[in-house]
Amino acid sequence: MTWKHLSSPVTKKFKVQRSAAKVRDIVFWDAKGVILLDILPQGQFINAVLYCNPLDRLRDAIHRKKPGLLRRGFVLQRDNATRHSANLAQQWMQRNGWEILPHSAKNSDPVPSDFHFLDP
Repeated sequence: MTWKHLSSPVTKKFKVQRSAAKVRDIVFWDAKGVILLDILPQGQFINAVLYCNPLDRLRDAIHRKKPGLLRRGFVLQRDNATRHSANLAQQWMQRNGWEILPHSAKNSDPVPSDFHFLDP
């Protein structure tokens, strides 16, 4: 118990509320900006199967936003997460003719492009 002067302001009690849920997303971008932002439903985690779905949407987004890029070709850089290097994802890349810039599995550093995207 604390003593207060009669003119002291009334102490406010704050209600504890649950914070907002984590948002999981997959972002594909180039030097000019975001090409595709894919937000996962709440509570869903990305795995190799779910990783291939945004790749289909990325292919469509590139076709719409960067005409001719799919025909000319490009290099996709990704980190060494298991879902990115899974056989299913690798087969999708090969089937669609996408070239991958490898990132060493033993390298714990972020992919260099993350610095561009995450830098304020």
